[in-house]
Amino acid sequence: MAEGQPGRVGPLVLLRHGQSTTNAEGRFTGWADVPLTSQGAHETVAAAQLLARDGLLPDVVHTSLMLRSIRSADIALAELDRLWIPVQRTWRLNERQYGALTGRLKREVRAETGADCYHHWRRSLHGTPAPLPADALARLRADPRYAALRPDAVPAVESLADMTTRVAPYWVDTIAPQLRTGATVLVVAHGNSLRALTTVLDDLTEGEVSRLNIPTGAPLRYAFDDALRPLTRGGTYLNPNGARAKAELVATEGHSLKPPTESH
Repeated sequence: MAEGQPGRVGPLVLLRHGQSTTNAEGRFTGWADVPLTSQGAHETVAAAQLLARDGLLPDVVHTSLMLRSIRSADIALAELDRLWIPVQRTWRLNERQYGALTGRLKREVRAETGADCYHHWRRSLHGTPAPLPADALARLRADPRYAALRPDAVPAVESLADMTTRVAPYWVDTIAPQLRTGATVLVVAHGNSLRALTTVLDDLTEGEVSRLNIPTGAPLRYAFDDALRPLTRGGTYLNPNGARAKAELVATEGHSLKPPTESH
């Protein structure tokens, strides 16, 4: 168990991994396992420097089972000289399963389906695209990371509502008890798994969910009262102006028919 300060609720820091290769290409990534770009690595170093500046040295870190999350956590912990702290990894923090959209260019999907459908699939609480083909799903379920799970734990496709269902138990059973010890907890995960977690933390409405965009490499701090209610709804970005600018880029991904020159 991480060491903290008993008697107070520790802070939670949410960090979306640095830019990945598919982020840079403007593709839906989902459960595809892709590396960081060099820009993504630099983003993560800068995020760690913000944590150090604000005295948010983590006592424990949580990641998904995906390379871009794991690598981002390692880079951040190395920058903080905290590679020795406990690390917990879980499929529950994996990115959203985008089904048949996985690997597709966002700009092409938006052009084919129209702006409304694209937004519904990408940002609404219940929007669900077509499922992953059966052969691709079988390969994913045979992956050593997931082979021990129940088959239905490796979905063919997910909505954000489905994601909140898989993320919520990890919050209740694992993260929340650590915060109650006073530990500083760092979660390094994905845009949609962090959207799902903030939906749980802030009890977001459908409209609020649709407007929520979490940028890469931008640490988001939550402080809580004794009942684990956020003191500031939505948390506080350590670099608010930078996070806001990058979130606007996330919101407009796929809107241009030209290949992205930079994507987050």
